[in-house]
Amino acid sequence: MNELWIPNASPIIVLAKIERLDLLSGQGMSLSVPEAVVDEILGAPAQDPARRAVESGWEGPAVQVFPDPHIIEWGLGTGETAILSLARQKRATAVVDDRAARTACKALGIRFIGTLGVVLRVKMRGQIHSAVEVLKALQEAGLFLDRDLIQTALRKATGENWPE
Repeated sequence: MNELWIPNASPIIVLAKIERLDLLSGQGMSLSVPEAVVDEILGAPAQDPARRAVESGWEGPAVQVFPDPHIIEWGLGTGETAILSLARQKRATAVVDDRAARTACKALGIRFIGTLGVVLRVKMRGQIHSAVEVLKALQEAGLFLDRDLIQTALRKATGENWPE
C-alpha cells in the first residue's frame, strides 16, 4: 500500500536544488501537491530548479484544496494551510519543515515528516547509499538542520555518524 505524502514548498525547493526530488516519490510513496504549493514554487525565478521541475510536470497535476476551518484558525501560510488540510482529509503525511505547521500537525493529529525525516526514511529503505552525503548537500543548498538533531537521528535511524 502506498503512503501518500503531501509536500510543502520548502522540501520540494531544497531537494530540487540538489537534484534529489526522487527522494519524495520512492518505493511505496505517492505524492499529492496542492495548487497553493505549486503556485508558490511557480513564483520563483525562471531558472529555479523547483520551478523548472514543476513546469515540466514532475509532481503531476496540482490538487485543488478547500481549506479546513480548524487549520485556518492556526494562521499559517497558504501553502501550509493547504497541505495540512489535504493531509487531514486524506489521512496522509504532511512533508513540512515549518515549526508552526509541525506544531499544528501535532495538535490536530496529522502525521508529518520533515526533510531530514525524508532522507532518513529513504536511507532505511535502501534507496540511497549515504544519508550524510544527502544531508551535507541539503545544508549547502540552504536547509538549516541542527547539528545535534542530525547526529542523534543519523545514529538511531541509520548508524551513520555526522562528521565533526
